[in-house]
Amino acid sequence: MKRKSLLSLVVLIGLGILFSVLFMFRDGTMVSRFDQLKEDLIAPHPYKEMTIPYLRERTYESELASPESLSANSLYSSYLTSYTSDGLKINALLTRPIGTQPVEGWPAIVFIHGYIPPTLYRTQEKYIEYVDYLARNGFVVLKIDLRGHGDSDGQPGGGYYGTDYVVDALNAYAALQSTSFVNKNAIGMWGHSMAGNIVMRSMAVRPTIPAAVIWAGAVYSYTDQRKYGINDQSYRPPNVTSTQQNRRRVLYDKVGSPSATSEFWRQVAPTNYLTDLKGAIEIHHAEDDEVVNIGYSRDLIALLDKTQVPHNFYTYSSGGHNISGGSFTLSMSRTVEFFKKYLITN
Repeated sequence: MKRKSLLSLVVLIGLGILFSVLFMFRDGTMVSRFDQLKEDLIAPHPYKEMTIPYLRERTYESELASPESLSANSLYSSYLTSYTSDGLKINALLTRPIGTQPVEGWPAIVFIHGYIPPTLYRTQEKYIEYVDYLARNGFVVLKIDLRGHGDSDGQPGGGYYGTDYVVDALNAYAALQSTSFVNKNAIGMWGHSMAGNIVMRSMAVRPTIPAAVIWAGAVYSYTDQRKYGINDQSYRPPNVTSTQQNRRRVLYDKVGSPSATSEFWRQVAPTNYLTDLKGAIEIHHAEDDEVVNIGYSRDLIALLDKTQVPHNFYTYSSGGHNISGGSFTLSMSRTVEFFKKYLITN
């Protein structure tokens, strides 16, 4: 009898040990340790937040603060405003068309700037002619000052190896959706250079974004960065005390450098989520761009050609990284027509 009791006790202890090995409780829910191990292998801590699946699980919500009037002309009014992102105050330049507002609200564009040394960035100095062109053609434009830029709160994050800027872009999108004068189903995105990555990752996280335009964009598959590099002479490395300074080196030490066979990097690169996209994409790039190799755009288009995603690709023999000079007006006119097609007529 004692032997049976002892055997039963041993069996119970063994089952308890086996249960603890196979299962665990996370947030009050029993989960398989194998599932947890799989998650950890796919997106190792603390870089899980870089992955598209993780970003898809986040909530994006914000509202525009009361606008401060700046100027007005016969076609649109300009304001300074802000919204919150991760609890930070993010400043923005807002334009609103003058005229009879459509019943559904105005079409709108989240405008995302490229790399500019954060300490040199000024809300009312950068990309003004770009915003003006879009605003004069009937779009609400929200040009956001990414965190750490100008007077926006927070520290500037990494353009390609962090998630801060993607979160700022998607919270800006949510802020526009919460306004009474914007058609929440007709909001697109525009991005230049570094913002090409931000726009594509934002679309991968939120595949219902109806339209996006990218000028001289960079880094989509992440393996393309190793192929082409970026030759930005304006780049200023972060301060010695910045936590971002060694982020890429530490990241590579932890998960390895970008690779098409790495499950982690496959979940970071937006190019692996192109088939999920419901909207359209237009790419503009000058052949004489000395900062961002046009190969980035050509490789992205080659991938888009294999999908059902509507897309356009325009190249310019001159114009440089900003697609300036004579190419600017042509590129802007094409951009406007694209947004009208996918934000107004659809």
